[in-house]
Order: sequence, then structure tokens, then C-alpha cells
Amino acid sequence: MKFNFLKAIIVLVSVFCLATGAWAENLEIKGSTTVLPIAQKAAEAFMKVYPDVNVSVSGGGSGNGIKAIIDGTTDIADASRFIKDKEVKLAVEKGVYPVPFGVAYDCIVPVVHPSNPVANLTKDQLKAIYQGKIKNWKELGGPDKKVVVISRDTSSGTYEVWEKIIMKKERVYPGALLQASNGAVAQSVAKNSYAIGYVGISYLNKDLKALTVNNVEASAENAMSGSYPVSRILYMFTKGWPTGTTLKFINFVMHPAKGQKIVAEAGYVPLY
Repeated sequence: MKFNFLKAIIVLVSVFCLATGAWAENLEIKGSTTVLPIAQKAAEAFMKVYPDVNVSVSGGGSGNGIKAIIDGTTDIADASRFIKDKEVKLAVEKGVYPVPFGVAYDCIVPVVHPSNPVANLTKDQLKAIYQGKIKNWKELGGPDKKVVVISRDTSSGTYEVWEKIIMKKERVYPGALLQASNGAVAQSVAKNSYAIGYVGISYLNKDLKALTVNNVEASAENAMSGSYPVSRILYMFTKGWPTGTTLKFINFVMHPAKGQKIVAEAGYVPLY
């Protein structure tokens, strides 16, 4: 009798657990590795408030995130640049109307190894480096060593902003080493005394030396004022105007005392 009662309890508990799992909502977020730290921290905090929601966050680049929102394979697309005209056209053709939400300010910061004596570069010097025209650090007041150029791949929103502001639509020269994420760029520069790369402001650490651009430091104040030459807004895109759990998450990220506090904790500049 006791054995049958115990079996009944186990069955009831199992059914309850399965039902709870079935009721749990899933929220998918994909895209920019720049926005990734914000999305990850926000997801962790959001799930504490809404334990019946499972939030999945992954990188892959801004272009891939926007492609996923158009294809319907994600609920939210993280992007470190605005949606392109050709992406809007493709979305409309598929009956999708992406809606942008600015969630933070960011600075794209050129970085070198801490042992490098160079402290400032102009936009023109950066362009010449990434075009392959400046090839030796001695041309910039550094050591007589070849410049190892590290850039982002073309699916990256960070690359596209860099291409627009620094390169003026000129292509990065073929000798540059391409990396798929901010973290990979940071690691590559930290391991090479003669490398230069660029990362979002939250990826700065003790193993990197941040350069000023046109003698302006990358900072929250300079990003908000627009005085830092390579600053931008970070976005989250939804498939149409958000509803339900997607709307709750967007509101959470944009809330001054919740998500925007997380934006600051992640090393970025709050919008609100």
C-alpha cells in the first residue's frame, strides 16, 4: 500500500515538473558580440524576476542577428549598428517590420599592447594603418617593428561602424588578421606586442592599452557628448512592435533603475 502511494506521489511530481517545463516561455536573443555582455547580464537579472521564462543569448555578429530577426529564428536581434536599407527591403519582402530600440552608447576604442609607447592616433593615421599604408610603428613614434593589424570580420556591426567612420568606406587591406568577436580581438592584441585592434569600450582591460583618438579619450562623458570620434548607439531589434515576454524584456533593459543600471555595470554608457 505504501509502495503504491509512493509511486502515485512520484507520478504526480513528474507530471507537475513536465507541465511546468511546458508552460515555461522561451526568449531567444542573437547578434552583436558588442551588445552580448548587456544581453547576458540583463537575461540573468530578468530570469530572476520572471523565473518562468528561459532566455537564451548568443553572439554571431550584428548582421547575423538582423538576418535571424528577418528569418524569424530569434525574438530579439542585438546590433551594434543600425539596420541597412537592403536589410529593410528584405524584411518588408518577407512581411517583417524590424523595430529598433536604442539601449546604450558605446565607444569603439583602438587598442595596443601595454608595452607600446604610442598613446594617441588621429583618424587619418588609423585609416592609413588599416589601409596598409603605415606598416611600421616607428612612423608613429613607436618601435622599429611591423604593425600587426587586427580587424573584425565583415558581418560585424563594429567593423561596419569602423569602416564608415575611420575607413570612409575604404576596405581594410588584405593583410589584416580578421577576428569574429570583440573578445577575440582583445586576446589577440594582448598576446602581441606589436598588434593594433579595436574593441567596444566594455572590453577594455589591464592587458590592453586604450589609445586616444584625435587626443580625445574614450569615456562615458565623451560618448554622450559626441566628442569622441568613434562613438555609436547600440540597439536591440524586435520583429514588429514587441508584445508579451519580448516587450517585458525590452522594457526591462530600458528601465533606468534596472536594465540601464546593468548597461553601466557592463561597462557601457546608459541612454536613460
